[in-house]
Amino acid sequence: MFIDTATVSIQAGKGGDGAVSFRHEVYVDKGGPDGGDGGRGGNVVFEATENLNTLLDFRYKPELKAKNGVNGAKAKRTGKTGDDLIVKVPMGTVVKRDGVVIADLVEHGQQQIVARGGDGGFGNAHFKSSVRQTPRMAEKGESGDAYEAELELKLLADVGLVGLPNAGKSTFLSVVTNARPEIAGYAFTTLTPNLGVATIDQSDMLIADIPGLIEGAAEGKGLGDQFLRHVERTAVLLHLIDVYSNDIVVDYQTIRRELTKYSSELTERPEVIALTKIEGLDEDIVTMQIDALRTVIPKETSIMTISATARTGLTELLRVLQQRVSTVRAQVADGGGDSEVDTIPTLTLTGQKAQEAWTVVKHDNHYIVIGGKIEKFARRTNFDQHEGVNRLRDIMKKMGITHELMRQGAMGDSHIRIGASEFPLREQPR
Repeated sequence: MFIDTATVSIQAGKGGDGAVSFRHEVYVDKGGPDGGDGGRGGNVVFEATENLNTLLDFRYKPELKAKNGVNGAKAKRTGKTGDDLIVKVPMGTVVKRDGVVIADLVEHGQQQIVARGGDGGFGNAHFKSSVRQTPRMAEKGESGDAYEAELELKLLADVGLVGLPNAGKSTFLSVVTNARPEIAGYAFTTLTPNLGVATIDQSDMLIADIPGLIEGAAEGKGLGDQFLRHVERTAVLLHLIDVYSNDIVVDYQTIRRELTKYSSELTERPEVIALTKIEGLDEDIVTMQIDALRTVIPKETSIMTISATARTGLTELLRVLQQRVSTVRAQVADGGGDSEVDTIPTLTLTGQKAQEAWTVVKHDNHYIVIGGKIEKFARRTNFDQHEGVNRLRDIMKKMGITHELMRQGAMGDSHIRIGASEFPLREQPR
């Protein structure tokens, strides 16, 4: 079964907690802190492979979870790092988080971390200093990235076949490639995209047959909205039109209009037109149809005539396609391409200054502190250990947060909220 969309739950591993431990050996006086750090949580990694061509597996495995890091131990032993989860996906898979592309896997063996494991917490050995000889605190491990990901598969092909239903796309593909799509004499025989490899002059081309489009396909009519994504990756479009069409100009413009509605970039994609089913048809009629098309297509667009069943004109068409594909691929290699064929998503990292920035917001009787760095410290704080909470208070003081809280009217017993944690501004008597 061909499946080209899926939604999965992704969970990277949690970091291990740091340990609170002190040396207890017969011949060691005043054994110091020796609690080890927790191990980092495992990442979720997607890897593209040429051995898959569908997202079907993700319909039955909707949860992808990496291993957690192991907690630290005594004798300064660091916990084991959680194992990464390597997930195989078809080449051409796009991963989205909240509608934003975070990974685009187009080459065999290409890997991308789609969820990072949480850092492990420091053990109490990390906090020993000249003024803190016996720290009885350790950090908690951070949670790993967790979100619901949308997966899309966009077929990677050199040539994409487009045209109205029953234009002869499947027949053409079955004759010039090793593909065996279902063929019948009625519209919408093809219900899923098909791939095939055509060989011409010792060169191979990957051709994708997209299910027939109709007017309104970009808005969801027919099957077009399900499969138009697959023409985004192709270098060249081969537009097949039934030569027996009653209005060949309208047929051509219908498909072009739907491609434009779906993506304006597709209008810039190189196109070759082929009139199909010419066997036994009078040459004057074929010429008349070609002349009609010439009035609405760009001058540089090639119009070929073929008969897949009679094996007529196929070699010439494949040579034209091969030449166009080679030209497009060369432009992409030189950095001159601007279509989605060569688009690679760029992920930017938040700068250090932005991470260190913070804001204090007063809400009713609470004071909410927002900021990347301070929230990270709060997530790692074990609020069951009063020394750990006092360390967080010290960090807030050094960052100037405490001063701002007091300026806004916070008192010692005022409740401070950072992320999911809440605590008083000052340590309260026990």
